Order: sequence, then structure tokens, then C-alpha cells
Amino acid sequence: MKPFLLLTLISFSTLAQKTENVILITLDGFRWQEVFTGADEVLLNDENYTERVERTSGKFWDKEPDVRRKKLMPFLWSTVKQKGVIAGNRDKGSKIDIKNSYGFSYPGYNEILTGYPDEAVNSNDKINNKNVTVLEYLNKLPKYQNQVAAFCTWNVFPYIINQERSGVYVNSADNLGDITETSKEAWLNELEASVPSLASNRHDFITFYRAFDYLETKKPKMLYIAFDETDEFAHEAKYREYLYAANAIDGFIEKVWNFCQSDPQYKDKTTIIITSDHGRGDADKSQWTSHGRKVSDGGSIWLAAIGPDTPAKGEMNRSQQNHQNQIAASIGAFFGENYQNGHEIGKPISWLLGKE
Repeated sequence: MKPFLLLTLISFSTLAQKTENVILITLDGFRWQEVFTGADEVLLNDENYTERVERTSGKFWDKEPDVRRKKLMPFLWSTVKQKGVIAGNRDKGSKIDIKNSYGFSYPGYNEILTGYPDEAVNSNDKINNKNVTVLEYLNKLPKYQNQVAAFCTWNVFPYIINQERSGVYVNSADNLGDITETSKEAWLNELEASVPSLASNRHDFITFYRAFDYLETKKPKMLYIAFDETDEFAHEAKYREYLYAANAIDGFIEKVWNFCQSDPQYKDKTTIIITSDHGRGDADKSQWTSHGRKVSDGGSIWLAAIGPDTPAKGEMNRSQQNHQNQIAASIGAFFGENYQNGHEIGKPISWLLGKE
């Protein structure tokens, strides 16, 4: 073998990959604007959207965008920024866009999980996904079988992941699954039944603590946690609740990271990927409550990651274009697997994997 070819093969070899576990986390419909500049001044000071403006401003407002964003998502803008990468600040030329033409949830989650922006996926109806997700792909491999799980607030996820065909354990509202209950799980069952959410199918904190209990006790290799309240509160024009929901999720992500760094299976062997299924409209045009193909920025998302193979680039501030359909193949690549599902899918993101 020629030396150059050998060097090329080695440079792209999975032997150098340190990641053995992946945790994917999504915040439904959470705008890139808040991620990179924090609370929006227009929405924050509009009493039609923000109840108790003064109190909300006291927690989330500062005249400096870099300070505001850290008030909103302190873990993202401390640990992730220092040790990982955050992309999608369009003001700095970093773009992450969806490929599907719809700009709402089922098409977005299909694209995230399959890498295939299927135009036939055109509703949020409870229809089993014909496309094979990266979760299903991994679960069918002997070394990952029964080590793949998803915990989701939205009750459509058992269909998006096609739980029936894939065999992936999916825990969502109305679909708690069949697992051996821990004492925490029994308590969460009671809490979920007795304290219904007024926004989503169930509270995001219920989804999180179910997922965290599973992480601690079952030790999955691939875990997906899908939060929903950011989108639901936005649709209801409740900006205060939207901000608090995102702030709480940032704390949940920190808890996951700290646990992983304390556990032998996960420490320095786990990559966490954080993103959104779609964007939403502009504050100045009063479109922030909506999304879809007719709404500006509905297709603009963001992406963050932290793990042993992702370089500590911090905030991406160079012109670069990536797409939602590259996430699934990137997850496969972190495992050293060439994920395919019979369609043309997006290629792994090179800078996410430390390949550039």
C-alpha cells in the first residue's frame, strides 16, 4: 500500500475515536436568536408576551448579549463553550439549516434522526415512520442491541422512532413502556399522573428525571432526550415561560454532563449533541410564536456538542454552512459506524468529529 494512501486511511480511521456513548438532546422550536444573544429585548418588555416583566428581566436581562445568553443558558456558555463547539450564529456567518421544506416538528425530527428530509413526512400525525432512524440502525447491531433508548415529552415520538418495528425503548407521554420500576420510576409515575402539564403532553422535568434515572440504572450506549415546552410556550405567546423552560433544560444538560464525568462507563467516552427541530419567526414581525415554511427563520437552527472527539472550538465565528440532515450520520460516525438507511442522507459534520 502506498504511504500516502495508508496515511489517509489512518487519518479517517475510527481507531482514534474515543466516543463510546452518545446522548442527543433536542429543544423543540428553540430559536437560535436566544441561544446566541439571550432574551430578546422586544419580547421581554412586551406585556402581551411577558408576564411580570420586571421580575423576568431581573433574571435574564443585561444590555450585553454575551452576558444575557449566559444568564439564560449558563452551562452552554461556560462548559460547552470552553470544551466543545456551538454553531448556528447567523450574525457571525455560521449557519445550520433544515433541508425539509416544512419547518415543523415531525419532519424536523425525522430529518434529525434519519438524515433524510422526506417530503412525504408532511404532518404531525401519529403515523409510524417508514424511514429507519439512526436509533433503529444502532439497536439492530448486536453490540448496541437493547442499549438504545429515547425519552420524549411529545407523544408522537413512538411513531417517529417507529417503536413497534425498531425495538427501541421509547418513553413518552401516553407511552411509558415496560421496564422494571425503580423507586424513582414509581414516584415519577405517580407524579406524572397527578400533575398534568398545561402546555405539553407532560412536563419536561418528568421526561428529564425519567431519562436520568434510566441513564443511572440502565447505562444505555445511545440515549435521546427530547424536550418540548419551549415550543409549546412559544405557541401560547408566553415568553417568560419559554425562557424559564430553556433555562431549566440547560440545567438538566449540566446534570447529565456531570454524571457522565463521574461514571466509569461515560467519563471521557461520551459525546453530547444538542440541537432543535426547527426555528421560529422574528420578534419584530410578531412571528416568534409561529414556524413553518412561510415564517422567516423557521428553517434556521443551531447545534452544540461536547465530548472527547469534538475539538474545543467554542462559538463558531466563521462562515460555514451545515444542515440538519447531517446529524444522524454524525451520530453513527461517533460510534465508528457508517449509518445508512437506503436513502441519500447528509454526510457527517467534519468539524463536529474533529476531522478538520
